[in-house]
Amino acid sequence: MFELDNPAKFPSEGEIDRIEEPVIALTIHTPPEFVGGILKLCEDKRGIQTGLTYAGEKRVIIRYDLPLTEMVFGFYDRLKSVSRGYASLDYEPKGYVPADLVRMDLLVNGDRVDSLSLIVHREGSFNKGRDLCVKMKELIPPQQFEVAIQAAIGSKVIARTTVKALRKNVTAKCYGGDITRKRKLLERQKEGKKRMKQVGNVEIPQEAFLAILKVD
Repeated sequence: MFELDNPAKFPSEGEIDRIEEPVIALTIHTPPEFVGGILKLCEDKRGIQTGLTYAGEKRVIIRYDLPLTEMVFGFYDRLKSVSRGYASLDYEPKGYVPADLVRMDLLVNGDRVDSLSLIVHREGSFNKGRDLCVKMKELIPPQQFEVAIQAAIGSKVIARTTVKALRKNVTAKCYGGDITRKRKLLERQKEGKKRMKQVGNVEIPQEAFLAILKVD
């Protein structure tokens, strides 16, 4: 048995007999009018309902078994949004259960960024990969060349987006004249960007590493 605390240490699929993830026993107190939205939230987060009790006219107690990872990624913020801030929660550890988990990597220009790797449930991996790529596109500033951002499981790319390159108008000073001159300038610019892409480094801002915790 191997206890995993970092996605970078995730073993290859051929070495895995089964994977277990930590589960928590979750208790939510809420006014009755928010019960429907909270039940949907818990179901979306792979929760299993263990109880629902009406404690008077103005309070409902909802109990779920929920994967700890689903609690970490955005659950509390969504709970406050769904209940308009009126719901409260408490939880305690409840052991481990088998789960179909995979490692999802973020590739920036083909290079894996270990700090942005995640362990996710296979069923929701596509949506998480897509959302992560979109978020990184917003946070990574434009470079002198196009930056490809990909989410991948193993060798399979499940989502992709691109940060467009900064564009400089190299033909701005070409007034009239032969069209071939403009074409040569554009081709030279294209070749230059290609070389920069091969040797250039992409600076990832600190906000990108913090934003990964908010990808729902």
